[in-house]
Amino acid sequence: MAMNNGTRNASQRIMPLKELIDYKDNAYELCAAVSTRAYQLAILKTPEVEKNFGKVVSLACQELFEKRVDYKFITD
Repeated sequence: MAMNNGTRNASQRIMPLKELIDYKDNAYELCAAVSTRAYQLAILKTPEVEKNFGKVVSLACQELFEKRVDYKFITD
């Protein structure tokens, strides 16, 4: 059942908590990647951001954990 009054459907995930809890790699790298992607999403304001009620940090986490976007650090 879709809701049209600005509230979330029970099946919609806000933040991928299980993935965050189970994350075993470098937490600093994850935080930097999420922060950078959230900034990009805030600037782009795509329909997916609107669908996620403007919650760019949770959307960035979802994208990274679901491998819809990837990141790498460039060192000199």
